[in-house]
Amino acid sequence: MDFAYDARTEELRAKLLAFMDEHVYPAEQTAHEQRARLASPWDTPQVVEDLKAEARRQGLWNLFLPDAEHGAGLTNLQYAPLAEITGRSPQLAPTATNCAAPDTGNMEVLAQFADEAQRKQWLEPLLAGEIRSAFAMTEPEVASSDATNITTHIEREGDEYVVTGRKWYISGAMNPDCRIFIVMGKTDPGGEDIRRQQSMVLVPRDTPGVTVDRAMQVFGYEDHYHGGHAEVTFDHARVPVSNLIGEEGGGFAIAQARLGPGRIHHCMRLIGMAERAIELMCRRAVSRNAFGKALAQQGVVHNWIADARVTVEQLRLLVLKTAWLMDTVGNRGAHTEIQAIKIATPRAVVDIIDRAIQLHGAGGVSQDFPLAELYAGARTLMIADGPDEVHQRSLARREIKKYL
Repeated sequence: MDFAYDARTEELRAKLLAFMDEHVYPAEQTAHEQRARLASPWDTPQVVEDLKAEARRQGLWNLFLPDAEHGAGLTNLQYAPLAEITGRSPQLAPTATNCAAPDTGNMEVLAQFADEAQRKQWLEPLLAGEIRSAFAMTEPEVASSDATNITTHIEREGDEYVVTGRKWYISGAMNPDCRIFIVMGKTDPGGEDIRRQQSMVLVPRDTPGVTVDRAMQVFGYEDHYHGGHAEVTFDHARVPVSNLIGEEGGGFAIAQARLGPGRIHHCMRLIGMAERAIELMCRRAVSRNAFGKALAQQGVVHNWIADARVTVEQLRLLVLKTAWLMDTVGNRGAHTEIQAIKIATPRAVVDIIDRAIQLHGAGGVSQDFPLAELYAGARTLMIADGPDEVHQRSLARREIKKYL
């Protein structure tokens, strides 16, 4: 593994860093001010649309998608440092570059598993940033960390599938531009193979029987920039059989294919969040005095900053190794490393942001700094994409198996 970025990555890094300095960071306050004047907090501020137009003009668009026909054609290793940069402003930069979850994972599913008609109807407008999407898997009544628990039914009646169930924390669903749900449910609930019971179907938002019930909060935040996290009811919602993605019984495998890249993308952006926290910590340390000297001269602050730097460098190497393995031996070959970064990265970044909050005092938990929102986002990722304990269980079993 070469530790130097290749020429294309360096070129895109330079462009993206300039884009962040010249457009994204200055737009953060503007976006807050514009959102406060919107008729609905779920509408998109104009500055976000302006950022999207500028990113597309500069070729900083769909960077996550390795398919050169639809995306930038970058490998995971090339995309990793770019996703890290966007993680420094997680509310704006991923959306501005059309690299925001859950759309990224949904576009990957459509690119890999959808048929031509499905790709034309849904993938193309997603790639163009004209619509948004949501992935409906998690349910309030069951432990969705075990996907075999899913209770939503997808029953075939003639030329239609009838979808019935309740989902929650469906990211992006509050955004009025969210036009399509990828819904995971059971087409064969009594099937002998519990991993062949699930399927995925495309359910347009305006389908009769689909109700977006409410926005779910995350640590008190409604996460407007992300399109919110909604509770959604599917009450005998009917869609054509042609809306099935892949084959019946293929839902579990599609979900796993979707989650691998999703997990590493989150970890890439988390490193950027940590870097933003370290920057804010250092700026605060040199600008504030306590007990007769600058915070930057306090020994405990030295420890916090030094530990944060060491941790970020370790995490970055592990994420880059994982990206390289995904490129060279595939997601299955990188399974252990994907689980390792999913366990290590959110946990460590939460600790770094927590120290930054502590250094900022009351300001750290206020709306005047991004730290509280960064903390909420990082802490949530210890649950999202499978809670840490699920990955620890699987990784430990893999390690123990070597000695049996």
